[in-house]
Formats: sequence, structure tokens, C-alpha cells
Amino acid sequence: MTQNTKYKVGEYPSLPAPITQTTLVGWLRKNLFATWYDSFLTITFLYLLGTIVPPALDWLFISADFYPANRNECTSGGACWGVVTRRMDQFLYGFYPSSEYWRANTFFALLIVAILPLLWDKTPYRKQMFMFAVAFPVLAYLLLFGGFGLPTVDTDKVGGLLLTVTLGVMGIALSLPIGILLALGRRSEMPAVRFLCVFFIEFIRGVPMISLLFMATVLLPLFLPKGISVDQLLRVTFIVIMFSSAYIAEVIRGGLQAIPKGQLEASQALGLRYWKAMSLVILPQALKISIPGIVNSFIGLFKDTTLVVIVGLFDLLGVGRAALSNKEWLGLSNEVYVFIAVVFFVFCYSMARYSQYLEVKLATDHKR
Repeated sequence: MTQNTKYKVGEYPSLPAPITQTTLVGWLRKNLFATWYDSFLTITFLYLLGTIVPPALDWLFISADFYPANRNECTSGGACWGVVTRRMDQFLYGFYPSSEYWRANTFFALLIVAILPLLWDKTPYRKQMFMFAVAFPVLAYLLLFGGFGLPTVDTDKVGGLLLTVTLGVMGIALSLPIGILLALGRRSEMPAVRFLCVFFIEFIRGVPMISLLFMATVLLPLFLPKGISVDQLLRVTFIVIMFSSAYIAEVIRGGLQAIPKGQLEASQALGLRYWKAMSLVILPQALKISIPGIVNSFIGLFKDTTLVVIVGLFDLLGVGRAALSNKEWLGLSNEVYVFIAVVFFVFCYSMARYSQYLEVKLATDHKR
């Protein structure tokens, strides 16, 4: 092709992109060195990365001791992971009987099966698995604590990751429908219903969760009739669910307020009753808008399960603190807290990524 070649309007051939945009140098110039302050931030970040990452990797893996019997055998200068590896059973199951670990492992496996149809709409036999998901809480209770011929296990034996996941899953699964009802009740035209919902939401949101846990574990037994007691794990689970429900209700109320009032009026004009209009028209849109806030509340709920340690339940963090009190592992708090932080990061980051996937999947604004 020569520069003197002439083309008619609309017949000019497509030319390749400039080499400065298709090569590595072009990409770096566009994304990392576009301006002087971009260049400064890039160089500073690379310097910090080179300063921090190599020593961190050396401490975490290269010079680490993974299976020492006690801290005195950690002589390499790196992390002493024995406090975690030697007590992995407690980090996973708490004080659950070792002979019954298969029940806890079965619980984890069935939990994945139960939540799969809720998260992935292409799950085989999804309708049948929905029925299993509904029955899963009862099955999980019988499996973990005994029933149908299984030995009974006291609830205070459940701890570690098993307790954290149990509280998190129950809180997430039950707080969402309760939060929806509270949000609708707060917008209700019936004064009594609206007052009760507003009072509950504002009371729960105005009191620290620690106070509610103390009330459930210390004060509540004082008001129960003599000879009647409520299991401590059940009380804590109830508080976690109610606490999360109040926050979820406010998130969903924000989504409901974003829906034009005319949509409800149009639905009623078509003959849909209130609950039909809400379930088919209003709530699907409000929940889609509220996805980021809902998932943020779920992540906060999952992290707040660590507060149960103050009422005598040993979740993942509680087991870690108990391990540090052993004289064989004194002074290894860095290893314990890094391990716990990684576990929580995996769960919370997974929830955040799934919410982003869900937002993209449900997007209807045709943005590219």
C-alpha cells in the first residue's frame, strides 16, 4: 500500500492498532506510566513489593518449621506452624469427639450440596436439591448433635471452624427472609405492625452485639422458670440471626425505596394482590439493587461470629487463643492470627466475588 493510494468513502481498509497500544511497552505506558504521578506510584509500589514480599515468603514458607513438637524445636528463624498443624483437629472441630469426626466431615460435605442449587442455577436436579436444602438444617442438627441412633454430643463440644461455619450459615440463611419481612413491615400501612418492626430494628441496631450476647447467656436464664433452660448455642444462634436481620432489613428497605411507587400501583391495577405484587414485581428488583449491601452484611455477620468467645464458646478465634495459652506454644501469636486471618479472608472474599458475579448476571441495564 502506498501513501498515494486513494479510496472511495467507506472503502478505506481497517488498519492495525498502533504498536504502542499492542506491545508490552505500550500497555505499561498506558496503564502504569501515563503521567508523572502514575509513574511515581508504580515505582513506589514496586519498591515496597520488593522490600516486603521476599522476607514475608521466607518467614511463611522457606524458613518455616511445619511439624515441630513444640516451640523449642523451631530453630530455622521462620514461622513455627506447629501451633497450627499439631492442633488442626481443634481448629477444625473444637472439642468434638475424635471418634465422631466423620459426622462433622459429612456435615461440611452436605452443606456444599445444600447451598449449590442456591448459588448455581445450572445445578443438576435443582428442584429436588432445593427440597434437600430446606430439610438440611434439621438433618444437620441430628447429624451433629445426635439422633436416629447416633450418639448424643453436647453443643458445647462444637467449636473451631465447625462452630464458625454453623453460626455463619444459620445466620445468613435465616436472617435474609426475616429481614425481608421486617423491611416490608416497616413500610406497612398498619400502625401496630409498623411500630413493632421499627422498634425491633432500631433497638437491635442501637445495641452492641456483645451486650445482646451477654443478655442471652447471663440475664435470660434468670427470667426462665425453675427447671427450664435453653441451650447456650441455641441462644447465641438466635441472637446472631436477630442481629443480622435488623441490618438486612434496613438494606432491603433502601432497595424498596428505590423502586418507583407507580410499579406497585400498576401491579395492583393488573389485579395482583399485595403479596403477589411484592414477590413478582417489587422484591426481585429491590433485592437486585440491594445485593452489595446484603453481602456486606453477610460478611460482617460471618466475622462477628468471633464474638461468641466472650460467652464461653470456642470458635476458630477462640481455639486459637486457647492454643496460645499452652506453655508449649507461648509467643506464637503471629502464626495463629495469620492462619485465622487467611481462613476468614477465603470465606469473605468468596462471598464478595460471588456477589459481583450475581450483579453482572442480573444486570438489565444493557451496559457494556
